[in-house]
This record gives sequence, C-alpha cells and structure tokens, in this order.
Amino acid sequence: MTAISTSGLTKRFRGGQLAVDHVDLAVPEGSVYGFLGPNGSGKTTTIRMLLGLAFPTGGSAALLGVGMPDGATQVLHRVGSLVEGPAFYPFLTGLDNLARYDAADRTADPRTARTRIDTALDRVGLLSAAKKRYRHYSLGMKQRLAISAGLLRPRELIILDEPTNGLDPQGTREVRALIRQIAADGTTVFVSSHLLAEVEQICTHVGVMRSGRLVFQGSLPELRRTGAVRVTVQTADPEAAVKVLTALGLPDARISAPPDRPPATAVEPGQGFAEASAVLGDAAPERICAELVQAGIGVRGFAVTSPSLEDLFVGLTGEGFDV
Repeated sequence: MTAISTSGLTKRFRGGQLAVDHVDLAVPEGSVYGFLGPNGSGKTTTIRMLLGLAFPTGGSAALLGVGMPDGATQVLHRVGSLVEGPAFYPFLTGLDNLARYDAADRTADPRTARTRIDTALDRVGLLSAAKKRYRHYSLGMKQRLAISAGLLRPRELIILDEPTNGLDPQGTREVRALIRQIAADGTTVFVSSHLLAEVEQICTHVGVMRSGRLVFQGSLPELRRTGAVRVTVQTADPEAAVKVLTALGLPDARISAPPDRPPATAVEPGQGFAEASAVLGDAAPERICAELVQAGIGVRGFAVTSPSLEDLFVGLTGEGFDV
C-alpha cells in the first residue's frame, strides 16, 4: 500500500516553465520518505499539487488511495501538512491560534477541542508555552506549533515542506526528534528537504528531484547500492600499485592523493605516501592485498570504501545540496 502515489504528475506554468516533469511517486505506508533536491527542483510545487493547492497540467495524484484534487474533501482531514512555513496570528497565544485553526475544521468536534489542543501541544513539547504569544516563540517553537496544528486530529499522513528551514541546531534537533516520534506512532511522514544530514538521520526512503524530474526513488540501502565500492591502497609507490590493480581487471584504477596533499604520480620511499584506488567490483579484497605484497609493493594502508550520501546525491543532482 502507498500513502502517496502519482503518475506522470506534471506542472507547467503559464510562462512556459516546466516545474514538475512526469513525476511518479510511490510513498510506502508507515515510511519516513525524504523528498530531496536542490532549491528550485520542484519539491514545493509537487507538494502543492498533492494537497490540492495547485492544479497539475498533466498526470494524476492520490493521497491514501483517494484521487486529488477531486477527493480533497474525502481525504484531507486524514492528512496534516506544513507548506512554506507556519502562518499564525502573532498577537495570539499558541493555544488561541490552535483554537482558531481547529474551529475552521468542519469535521472537528468542538466539544473535544480543548482536550485535543492540549494533547497536540503536549505532543510537540509546547504545553508549558501554550499561553505565550506566538510572536515571542523561537523559530523552533513556531515550527513545532505548525506541526501540532496538523496533529489536532488523528492523521494517517503528515506532509512537511522544509520543516527545519532557517532553524538553529537546537531547533533542528527538536523538529527532527518530533518527526521520529510521529513516525513511531505509525503515521507516514513525507518530508521535503535539501539537507542531507537530516535525511540520513530520520528517513527510511528517499525520492531525489533534479530540475523537475524524479531521478531516484527507493530505500536508503538501495540508494547506497547505486554507488561503486572502491578499494584504496596507501603506498610509497602508487604507480606500481595502479599497474597491479589494472592487471587484476579492476576498473578506473588511478592515483589519488590524501586530502592534505596534492595528487602525486610517484613518491620516493621515505618521502611520504600516496593512494592508489580502483572500483572493487566482484574481486576479493584479500586477493588484491596479497597480489600487491607479492609484487613487492609496500602496503601502508588498505581500505574498502563506499561513497558517502553526499557523493551519491551530488552525482544525481549536481552541485546544489546543502551538505
């Protein structure tokens, strides 16, 4: 089952700009789905179409199995959302703001309003600040209040657009912990972001956008498997090491320098060390190390490394993520 699904979802603005180009989302129920991409890649436009705030020029979308935007009245009361930052009355308290928000929901029972508001505030850690005016809230508190508005009713899906945007490290941790808590309660969380650290810590699945197109979708382990594992040898004779790696049939054998020194073609014994590396493929690391030693190459360090998330995302989207 999918909490969010789209087929060929497309949005072209009147000026001709193609903001979202045939996007096919499949967000599993119960997942924390990171919707990623550089600023301007089409994330917010996609979210607005999912919620019926913008109309697609092509394709279709469904929330919890209900087509959007035609089924908005049937399904949106089961969905909480935060799009493009919180919007509350600055002169009202957090409690009063939520009361107004709740009163606007025609499906909410007014008799249980106060209980539900207190529960929502407590869930985001703002019950003690319920009677504090919104304008005196920190940025992190404002974001948490906005999320609490989406939790006034039991929700099966929460959609958050850049929930940690502009927050300091403490505010970011607060919102991140809240997302984990919401997910632990069984709610599907769909969170857009351009922050890789955020994704790595809280998400189970990811979709990566680039220039309006979805260039990857799957679980984090699946994403990691898209990168080539490399074997790296630290030695005083990197040229000879590259020859051995090439003779073993390892692709992309080359000399690479440690971060604190420029690339080297060779290093005289006693003068320092450089690194030779190649794509591991199906070769056994033990055999590679043995062949290097038998060839008379002094192996100071030997490692098998996978690309970082930063490397993978930059490979998918180009330079543009806040890493």
